[in-house]
Amino acid sequence: MRSPISMGLMTTGCTNSGGRELERYPEQMTARFGRSLGIALGALVILGAGIYGPATLLGPLPAAELTLLSPAPPPASPAPPVLPAHGASALVRGAGDEPFATAGVDDALPMASAAKLVEALVVLRSKPLEPGAEGPAVAMTAEDYQSYIDYANNGARTVAVFPGENWTERELLQALVLGSSNNHADTIARWAFGSVDAYLEKANAWLAANGLTGTRVADATGLDEDSAGTGADLARLAVLASAHPVISEILSQPASALADRRGVQNTTAYLPEQGITGISRSYTDAAGVCFLFTATVDAGGEPFSFAGAIVGEPDYDTLTADLTALMKSATAGVRQQPILAEGTAYARYDTAWDQSARAVVKTAKTRLAWVGGAVPAPTVKTDPVTTRRAGSTVGHASVDLDGRSVSSPLVLDRSIGDPGLGWRLLHPIPILRELIGSRSND
Repeated sequence: MRSPISMGLMTTGCTNSGGRELERYPEQMTARFGRSLGIALGALVILGAGIYGPATLLGPLPAAELTLLSPAPPPASPAPPVLPAHGASALVRGAGDEPFATAGVDDALPMASAAKLVEALVVLRSKPLEPGAEGPAVAMTAEDYQSYIDYANNGARTVAVFPGENWTERELLQALVLGSSNNHADTIARWAFGSVDAYLEKANAWLAANGLTGTRVADATGLDEDSAGTGADLARLAVLASAHPVISEILSQPASALADRRGVQNTTAYLPEQGITGISRSYTDAAGVCFLFTATVDAGGEPFSFAGAIVGEPDYDTLTADLTALMKSATAGVRQQPILAEGTAYARYDTAWDQSARAVVKTAKTRLAWVGGAVPAPTVKTDPVTTRRAGSTVGHASVDLDGRSVSSPLVLDRSIGDPGLGWRLLHPIPILRELIGSRSND
Protein backbone atom coordinates (compact mmCIF):
# COMPACT_ATOMS: atom_id res chain seq x y z
CA MET A 1 0.00 0.00 0.00
CA ARG A 2 1.32 3.32 -1.13
CA SER A 3 1.89 6.00 1.36
CA PRO A 4 0.15 9.30 1.04
CA ILE A 5 3.47 10.89 0.43
CA SER A 6 4.27 8.66 -2.50
CA MET A 7 0.81 9.17 -3.94
CA GLY A 8 1.17 12.86 -3.59
CA LEU A 9 4.50 12.73 -5.37
CA MET A 10 3.00 10.71 -8.18
CA THR A 11 0.08 13.15 -8.61
CA THR A 12 2.37 16.10 -8.60
CA GLY A 13 4.58 14.61 -11.29
CA CYS A 14 1.60 13.86 -13.55
CA THR A 15 0.30 17.42 -13.33
CA ASN A 16 3.60 19.00 -14.32
CA SER A 17 3.90 16.84 -17.47
CA GLY A 18 0.39 17.77 -18.68
CA GLY A 19 1.07 21.47 -18.18
CA ARG A 20 4.17 21.35 -20.37
CA GLU A 21 2.16 19.71 -23.17
CA LEU A 22 -0.56 22.39 -22.90
CA GLU A 23 2.06 25.08 -23.05
CA ARG A 24 3.47 23.64 -26.31
CA TYR A 25 0.01 23.32 -28.05
CA PRO A 26 -0.44 27.02 -29.04
CA GLU A 27 3.04 27.01 -30.52
CA GLN A 28 2.16 23.97 -32.61
CA MET A 29 -1.11 25.52 -33.77
CA THR A 30 0.63 28.73 -34.72
CA ALA A 31 3.25 26.83 -36.69
CA ARG A 32 0.62 24.80 -38.48
CA PHE A 33 -1.40 27.95 -39.32
CA GLY A 34 1.71 29.65 -40.61
CA ARG A 35 2.53 26.68 -42.80
CA SER A 36 -1.07 26.59 -44.14
CA LEU A 37 -1.08 30.35 -44.80
CA GLY A 38 2.25 30.10 -46.56
CA ILE A 39 0.98 27.27 -48.72
CA ALA A 40 -2.19 29.28 -49.54
CA LEU A 41 -0.28 32.45 -50.36
CA GLY A 42 2.16 30.51 -52.43
CA ALA A 43 -0.70 28.92 -54.28
CA LEU A 44 -2.26 32.33 -54.87
CA VAL A 45 1.04 33.70 -56.11
CA ILE A 46 1.49 30.77 -58.44
CA LEU A 47 -2.15 31.01 -59.59
CA GLY A 48 -1.93 34.79 -59.96
CA ALA A 49 1.26 34.49 -61.95
CA GLY A 50 -0.47 31.96 -64.17
CA ILE A 51 -3.34 34.35 -64.86
CA TYR A 52 -1.50 37.67 -64.71
CA GLY A 53 1.08 36.73 -67.31
CA PRO A 54 -1.31 35.52 -70.05
CA ALA A 55 -3.86 38.24 -69.25
CA THR A 56 -1.41 41.10 -69.55
CA LEU A 57 0.63 39.65 -72.40
CA LEU A 58 -2.28 38.39 -74.50
CA GLY A 59 -5.25 40.47 -73.31
CA PRO A 60 -6.94 43.12 -75.50
CA LEU A 61 -5.49 46.62 -75.51
CA PRO A 62 -7.62 49.64 -74.67
CA ALA A 63 -8.88 51.61 -77.68
CA ALA A 64 -7.08 54.82 -78.51
CA GLU A 65 -8.73 58.04 -77.39
CA LEU A 66 -10.44 59.79 -80.31
CA THR A 67 -10.36 63.56 -80.79
CA LEU A 68 -12.25 65.14 -83.69
CA LEU A 69 -10.43 67.99 -85.40
CA SER A 70 -11.80 71.07 -87.15
CA PRO A 71 -9.42 72.08 -89.92
CA ALA A 72 -10.00 75.23 -91.94
CA PRO A 73 -12.25 74.64 -94.97
CA PRO A 74 -10.71 74.61 -98.44
CA PRO A 75 -10.26 78.12 -99.86
CA ALA A 76 -13.16 79.44 -101.91
CA SER A 77 -13.82 82.50 -104.03
CA PRO A 78 -17.59 82.68 -103.85
CA ALA A 79 -19.62 84.03 -106.74
CA PRO A 80 -23.21 83.35 -105.66
CA PRO A 81 -26.17 83.39 -108.04
CA VAL A 82 -27.63 86.81 -108.75
CA LEU A 83 -31.42 86.72 -108.39
CA PRO A 84 -33.99 89.53 -108.30
CA ALA A 85 -34.93 90.83 -104.87
CA HIS A 86 -38.61 91.29 -105.77
CA GLY A 87 -41.17 88.53 -106.30
CA ALA A 88 -39.90 85.01 -105.62
CA SER A 89 -37.02 83.14 -107.21
CA ALA A 90 -35.27 79.81 -106.66
CA LEU A 91 -32.68 77.58 -108.30
CA VAL A 92 -32.45 73.79 -107.88
CA ARG A 93 -30.48 70.90 -109.36
CA GLY A 94 -33.09 68.16 -108.94
CA ALA A 95 -36.81 67.85 -108.24
CA GLY A 96 -36.16 66.46 -104.77
CA ASP A 97 -33.38 68.88 -103.88
CA GLU A 98 -33.48 71.88 -101.63
CA PRO A 99 -32.83 75.10 -103.59
CA PHE A 100 -29.20 76.15 -103.66
CA ALA A 101 -30.29 79.77 -104.12
CA THR A 102 -33.46 81.69 -103.30
CA ALA A 103 -34.51 85.32 -103.31
CA GLY A 104 -37.60 87.39 -102.63
CA VAL A 105 -40.46 86.06 -100.54
CA ASP A 106 -41.03 82.51 -99.37
CA ASP A 107 -44.82 82.76 -99.66
CA ALA A 108 -46.83 81.30 -102.52
CA LEU A 109 -47.47 83.83 -105.29
CA PRO A 110 -49.84 83.68 -108.27
CA MET A 111 -48.10 81.50 -110.87
CA ALA A 112 -50.01 82.27 -114.10
CA SER A 113 -49.49 79.62 -116.83
CA ALA A 114 -47.11 77.55 -114.72
CA ALA A 115 -50.39 75.92 -113.67
CA LYS A 116 -50.60 74.43 -117.17
CA LEU A 117 -47.41 72.46 -116.52
CA VAL A 118 -49.13 70.91 -113.51
CA GLU A 119 -52.01 69.93 -115.77
CA ALA A 120 -49.74 68.46 -118.43
CA LEU A 121 -47.96 66.26 -115.86
CA VAL A 122 -51.19 65.17 -114.16
CA VAL A 123 -52.86 64.33 -117.49
CA LEU A 124 -49.85 62.35 -118.68
CA ARG A 125 -49.97 60.37 -115.44
CA SER A 126 -53.64 59.55 -116.05
CA LYS A 127 -53.40 59.22 -119.85
CA PRO A 128 -49.83 58.00 -120.53
CA LEU A 129 -48.35 58.78 -123.93
CA GLU A 130 -45.22 57.26 -125.41
CA PRO A 131 -42.64 59.63 -126.93
CA GLY A 132 -43.40 60.07 -130.61
CA ALA A 133 -46.93 58.67 -130.28
CA GLU A 134 -50.02 60.72 -131.11
CA GLY A 135 -52.39 59.12 -128.63
CA PRO A 136 -56.18 58.94 -128.91
CA ALA A 137 -58.25 61.38 -130.96
CA VAL A 138 -60.45 63.80 -129.04
CA ALA A 139 -63.46 65.37 -130.72
CA MET A 140 -64.03 69.08 -130.05
CA THR A 141 -67.47 69.82 -128.67
CA ALA A 142 -69.64 72.91 -128.68
CA GLU A 143 -68.46 73.53 -125.08
CA ASP A 144 -64.84 73.45 -126.25
CA TYR A 145 -65.64 75.92 -129.01
CA GLN A 146 -67.47 78.22 -126.58
CA SER A 147 -64.43 78.17 -124.25
CA TYR A 148 -62.29 79.32 -127.17
CA ILE A 149 -64.69 82.20 -127.94
CA ASP A 150 -64.95 83.29 -124.30
CA TYR A 151 -61.19 83.35 -123.64
CA ALA A 152 -60.49 85.10 -126.96
CA ASN A 153 -63.05 87.81 -126.17
CA ASN A 154 -61.32 88.42 -122.82
CA GLY A 155 -57.89 88.81 -124.43
CA ALA A 156 -56.48 85.58 -122.97
CA ARG A 157 -54.22 83.27 -124.93
CA THR A 158 -56.10 80.82 -127.11
CA VAL A 159 -55.65 78.39 -129.97
CA ALA A 160 -58.68 78.18 -132.24
CA VAL A 161 -60.86 75.07 -132.29
CA PHE A 162 -64.10 74.27 -134.06
CA PRO A 163 -66.87 71.81 -133.22
CA GLY A 164 -66.35 68.36 -134.68
CA GLU A 165 -62.58 68.65 -135.10
CA ASN A 166 -60.44 65.76 -133.86
CA TRP A 167 -57.30 66.61 -131.92
CA THR A 168 -54.87 63.94 -130.80
CA GLU A 169 -53.64 63.91 -127.23
CA ARG A 170 -50.23 65.08 -128.44
CA GLU A 171 -51.78 68.01 -130.30
CA LEU A 172 -53.78 69.00 -127.24
CA LEU A 173 -50.60 68.99 -125.14
CA GLN A 174 -48.73 70.98 -127.78
CA ALA A 175 -51.40 73.68 -127.65
CA LEU A 176 -51.34 73.59 -123.86
CA VAL A 177 -47.57 73.63 -123.28
CA LEU A 178 -46.22 75.48 -126.31
CA GLY A 179 -49.17 77.75 -127.00
CA SER A 180 -50.31 78.22 -123.36
CA SER A 181 -53.86 77.91 -124.69
CA ASN A 182 -56.40 78.59 -121.97
CA ASN A 183 -59.29 77.00 -123.84
CA HIS A 184 -57.23 73.85 -124.33
CA ALA A 185 -56.52 73.76 -120.59
CA ASP A 186 -60.24 73.45 -119.89
CA THR A 187 -60.81 71.05 -122.80
CA ILE A 188 -58.07 68.68 -121.61
CA ALA A 189 -59.37 68.74 -118.02
CA ARG A 190 -62.88 67.81 -119.19
CA TRP A 191 -61.59 65.09 -121.53
CA ALA A 192 -59.20 63.46 -119.06
CA PHE A 193 -61.20 63.78 -115.81
CA GLY A 194 -64.80 64.57 -116.76
CA SER A 195 -64.80 68.10 -115.36
CA VAL A 196 -62.48 70.89 -114.32
CA ASP A 197 -63.41 70.34 -110.67
CA ALA A 198 -62.53 66.65 -110.89
CA TYR A 199 -59.19 67.61 -112.45
CA LEU A 200 -58.44 70.10 -109.65
CA GLU A 201 -58.94 67.41 -107.04
CA LYS A 202 -56.48 65.12 -108.82
CA ALA A 203 -54.01 67.92 -109.46
CA ASN A 204 -53.82 69.09 -105.85
CA ALA A 205 -53.39 65.51 -104.67
CA TRP A 206 -50.54 65.10 -107.19
CA LEU A 207 -48.85 68.28 -105.95
CA ALA A 208 -48.96 67.04 -102.37
CA ALA A 209 -47.71 63.57 -103.34
CA ASN A 210 -44.71 65.12 -105.11
CA GLY A 211 -43.74 67.29 -102.16
CA LEU A 212 -44.91 70.55 -103.74
CA THR A 213 -46.87 71.43 -100.63
CA GLY A 214 -46.52 75.19 -101.09
CA THR A 215 -48.38 75.10 -104.40
CA ARG A 216 -52.08 74.79 -105.18
CA VAL A 217 -54.18 75.09 -108.32
CA ALA A 218 -57.62 76.72 -108.31
CA ASP A 219 -58.20 76.45 -112.06
CA ALA A 220 -56.70 74.69 -115.06
CA THR A 221 -55.36 77.84 -116.71
CA GLY A 222 -53.56 79.79 -113.97
CA LEU A 223 -55.63 82.90 -114.62
CA ASP A 224 -57.11 82.58 -111.13
CA GLU A 225 -54.74 84.29 -108.70
CA ASP A 226 -55.46 81.52 -106.17
CA SER A 227 -53.45 79.20 -108.42
CA ALA A 228 -50.20 79.98 -106.62
CA GLY A 229 -46.84 78.47 -105.79
CA THR A 230 -43.60 79.17 -103.99
CA GLY A 231 -40.41 79.88 -105.88
CA ALA A 232 -38.84 76.64 -104.59
CA ASP A 233 -41.84 74.52 -105.63
CA LEU A 234 -42.02 76.08 -109.08
CA ALA A 235 -38.31 75.49 -109.66
CA ARG A 236 -38.88 71.83 -108.79
CA LEU A 237 -41.90 71.82 -111.12
CA ALA A 238 -39.59 73.01 -113.90
CA VAL A 239 -37.36 69.98 -113.23
CA LEU A 240 -40.30 67.57 -113.31
CA ALA A 241 -41.62 69.01 -116.57
CA SER A 242 -38.27 69.13 -118.33
CA ALA A 243 -37.50 65.55 -117.26
CA HIS A 244 -40.74 64.14 -118.68
CA PRO A 245 -39.94 62.60 -122.08
CA VAL A 246 -43.16 63.75 -123.76
CA ILE A 247 -43.04 67.33 -122.43
CA SER A 248 -39.34 67.69 -123.23
CA GLU A 249 -40.05 66.36 -126.73
CA ILE A 250 -42.82 68.91 -127.20
CA LEU A 251 -40.61 71.75 -125.96
CA SER A 252 -37.91 70.81 -128.46
CA GLN A 253 -40.22 70.99 -131.48
CA PRO A 254 -40.63 74.08 -133.69
CA ALA A 255 -43.34 76.64 -133.10
CA SER A 256 -45.65 75.33 -135.81
CA ALA A 257 -45.68 71.86 -134.32
CA LEU A 258 -49.28 70.78 -134.84
CA ALA A 259 -49.41 68.27 -137.70
CA ASP A 260 -52.09 69.21 -140.28
CA ARG A 261 -53.26 71.92 -137.90
CA ARG A 262 -52.90 75.69 -137.58
CA GLY A 263 -49.54 76.77 -136.19
CA VAL A 264 -48.97 77.37 -132.50
CA GLN A 265 -46.74 80.18 -131.35
CA ASN A 266 -44.10 78.90 -128.93
CA THR A 267 -44.62 81.02 -125.85
CA THR A 268 -41.98 79.27 -123.76
CA ALA A 269 -38.70 80.09 -125.53
CA TYR A 270 -36.70 82.99 -124.10
CA LEU A 271 -33.00 83.92 -124.40
CA PRO A 272 -31.91 80.54 -125.79
CA GLU A 273 -28.61 82.13 -126.90
CA GLN A 274 -27.70 82.42 -123.20
CA GLY A 275 -28.18 78.69 -122.61
CA ILE A 276 -31.74 79.05 -121.29
CA THR A 277 -34.57 76.67 -122.17
CA GLY A 278 -37.94 78.18 -121.34
CA ILE A 279 -40.58 75.80 -120.01
CA SER A 280 -43.36 78.24 -119.11
CA ARG A 281 -43.50 82.00 -119.72
CA SER A 282 -46.61 84.01 -119.00
CA TYR A 283 -48.07 87.21 -117.59
CA THR A 284 -51.20 88.13 -115.67
CA ASP A 285 -52.04 91.31 -113.78
CA ALA A 286 -52.03 89.37 -110.49
CA ALA A 287 -48.88 87.33 -111.14
CA GLY A 288 -46.73 89.67 -113.21
CA VAL A 289 -44.24 87.92 -115.49
CA CYS A 290 -43.57 84.31 -114.47
CA PHE A 291 -40.82 82.24 -116.03
CA LEU A 292 -39.89 78.61 -115.42
CA PHE A 293 -36.76 77.37 -117.13
CA THR A 294 -33.70 75.17 -117.22
CA ALA A 295 -30.23 76.46 -118.05
CA THR A 296 -26.79 75.07 -118.80
CA VAL A 297 -23.43 76.74 -118.40
CA ASP A 298 -20.11 75.38 -119.65
CA ALA A 299 -17.36 75.07 -117.04
CA GLY A 300 -14.13 74.07 -118.72
CA GLY A 301 -15.83 71.69 -121.09
CA GLU A 302 -18.13 70.18 -118.46
CA PRO A 303 -21.81 71.20 -118.50
CA PHE A 304 -23.56 72.34 -115.35
CA SER A 305 -27.35 72.34 -115.54
CA PHE A 306 -29.92 73.73 -113.17
CA ALA A 307 -33.59 74.69 -113.12
CA GLY A 308 -35.17 77.88 -111.91
CA ALA A 309 -38.32 79.87 -111.37
CA ILE A 310 -38.67 83.63 -111.39
CA VAL A 311 -42.14 84.80 -110.33
CA GLY A 312 -43.59 88.29 -110.05
CA GLU A 313 -41.40 90.24 -112.48
CA PRO A 314 -42.94 93.63 -113.35
CA ASP A 315 -42.25 93.37 -117.11
CA TYR A 316 -40.27 91.54 -119.75
CA ASP A 317 -37.47 94.11 -119.85
CA THR A 318 -36.83 93.42 -116.18
CA LEU A 319 -36.97 89.67 -116.80
CA THR A 320 -34.39 90.02 -119.57
CA ALA A 321 -32.05 92.05 -117.37
CA ASP A 322 -32.43 89.65 -114.43
CA LEU A 323 -31.84 86.54 -116.53
CA THR A 324 -28.78 88.11 -118.13
CA ALA A 325 -27.35 88.94 -114.69
CA LEU A 326 -28.13 85.40 -113.50
CA MET A 327 -26.33 83.73 -116.40
CA LYS A 328 -23.36 86.08 -116.02
CA SER A 329 -23.09 85.07 -112.37
CA ALA A 330 -23.33 81.41 -113.44
CA THR A 331 -20.36 81.83 -115.77
CA ALA A 332 -18.34 83.31 -112.90
CA GLY A 333 -19.56 80.98 -110.16
CA VAL A 334 -19.73 77.50 -111.69
CA ARG A 335 -16.38 75.72 -111.44
CA GLN A 336 -14.60 72.81 -109.80
CA GLN A 337 -14.79 73.50 -106.09
CA PRO A 338 -12.40 71.83 -103.62
CA ILE A 339 -14.47 69.83 -101.14
CA LEU A 340 -12.04 67.55 -99.27
CA ALA A 341 -8.30 68.16 -99.55
CA GLU A 342 -5.92 65.20 -99.56
CA GLY A 343 -4.04 64.79 -96.28
CA THR A 344 -6.39 67.00 -94.25
CA ALA A 345 -6.75 65.58 -90.73
CA TYR A 346 -10.26 65.32 -89.28
CA ALA A 347 -9.48 63.14 -86.23
CA ARG A 348 -6.57 62.12 -83.98
CA TYR A 349 -6.03 58.87 -82.10
CA ASP A 350 -3.97 58.89 -78.87
CA THR A 351 -3.11 55.62 -77.12
CA ALA A 352 -2.41 54.97 -73.45
CA TRP A 353 1.12 53.88 -74.43
CA ASP A 354 1.94 57.30 -75.96
CA GLN A 355 1.49 56.54 -79.64
CA SER A 356 -0.69 58.76 -81.82
CA ALA A 357 -1.87 59.00 -85.42
CA ARG A 358 -4.21 61.20 -87.40
CA ALA A 359 -7.13 60.21 -89.62
CA VAL A 360 -6.54 62.07 -92.89
CA VAL A 361 -8.37 62.35 -96.21
CA LYS A 362 -7.08 59.66 -98.55
CA THR A 363 -8.30 61.08 -101.87
CA ALA A 364 -8.95 64.71 -102.70
CA LYS A 365 -12.50 65.46 -103.78
CA THR A 366 -13.74 68.31 -105.94
CA ARG A 367 -17.18 69.00 -107.31
CA LEU A 368 -18.50 70.96 -110.23
CA ALA A 369 -20.70 73.39 -108.37
CA TRP A 370 -21.93 76.92 -108.20
CA VAL A 371 -19.52 78.32 -105.64
CA GLY A 372 -21.76 80.44 -103.50
CA GLY A 373 -19.82 80.28 -100.25
CA ALA A 374 -17.54 78.23 -98.05
CA VAL A 375 -17.81 74.46 -98.07
CA PRO A 376 -19.80 73.24 -95.07
CA ALA A 377 -18.02 71.23 -92.40
CA PRO A 378 -17.98 67.52 -93.21
CA THR A 379 -19.71 64.78 -91.29
CA VAL A 380 -16.97 62.53 -89.88
CA LYS A 381 -17.50 58.89 -88.98
CA THR A 382 -14.63 56.87 -87.46
CA ASP A 383 -13.93 53.37 -86.24
CA PRO A 384 -12.38 52.49 -82.84
CA VAL A 385 -8.65 51.84 -83.14
CA THR A 386 -6.19 49.88 -81.00
CA THR A 387 -3.37 48.93 -83.37
CA ARG A 388 -3.43 49.67 -87.10
CA ARG A 389 -0.94 50.13 -89.89
CA ALA A 390 -0.39 53.44 -91.63
CA GLY A 391 -2.80 53.81 -94.56
CA SER A 392 -5.52 51.72 -92.94
CA THR A 393 -9.04 53.03 -93.49
CA VAL A 394 -10.55 54.13 -90.19
CA GLY A 395 -13.66 56.00 -91.37
CA HIS A 396 -14.80 58.58 -93.89
CA ALA A 397 -15.64 62.26 -94.20
CA SER A 398 -18.65 63.40 -96.23
CA VAL A 399 -19.93 66.82 -97.26
CA ASP A 400 -23.50 67.58 -98.38
CA LEU A 401 -23.48 70.24 -101.07
CA ASP A 402 -26.47 71.31 -103.17
CA GLY A 403 -28.39 68.25 -102.01
CA ARG A 404 -25.64 65.83 -103.02
CA SER A 405 -23.04 64.05 -100.91
CA VAL A 406 -19.29 63.95 -101.57
CA SER A 407 -17.17 61.64 -99.44
CA SER A 408 -13.64 60.29 -99.11
CA PRO A 409 -12.07 57.59 -96.89
CA LEU A 410 -10.07 58.59 -93.83
CA VAL A 411 -6.79 56.71 -93.33
CA LEU A 412 -4.12 56.68 -90.62
CA ASP A 413 -1.11 58.84 -91.41
CA ARG A 414 1.15 56.61 -89.29
CA SER A 415 1.08 53.19 -87.70
CA ILE A 416 -0.14 52.49 -84.16
CA GLY A 417 1.73 49.41 -82.91
CA ASP A 418 1.59 47.09 -79.93
CA PRO A 419 3.17 48.71 -76.83
CA GLY A 420 5.36 45.65 -76.13
CA LEU A 421 5.80 43.25 -73.21
CA GLY A 422 7.22 45.76 -70.77
CA TRP A 423 4.29 48.16 -71.00
CA ARG A 424 1.79 45.31 -70.79
CA LEU A 425 3.37 43.87 -67.64
CA LEU A 426 3.56 47.27 -65.95
CA HIS A 427 0.03 48.35 -66.91
CA PRO A 428 -2.26 45.42 -66.09
CA ILE A 429 -5.31 47.46 -65.06
CA PRO A 430 -6.39 48.83 -68.48
CA ILE A 431 -5.77 45.45 -70.09
CA LEU A 432 -7.73 43.56 -67.43
CA ARG A 433 -10.50 46.15 -67.70
CA GLU A 434 -10.74 45.50 -71.46
CA LEU A 435 -10.60 41.75 -70.86
CA ILE A 436 -13.44 41.89 -68.35
CA GLY A 437 -15.43 44.18 -70.64
CA SER A 438 -14.99 41.86 -73.61
CA ARG A 439 -16.14 38.90 -71.49
CA SER A 440 -19.22 40.76 -70.25
CA ASN A 441 -20.20 41.58 -73.83
CA ASP A 442 -20.03 37.95 -74.92
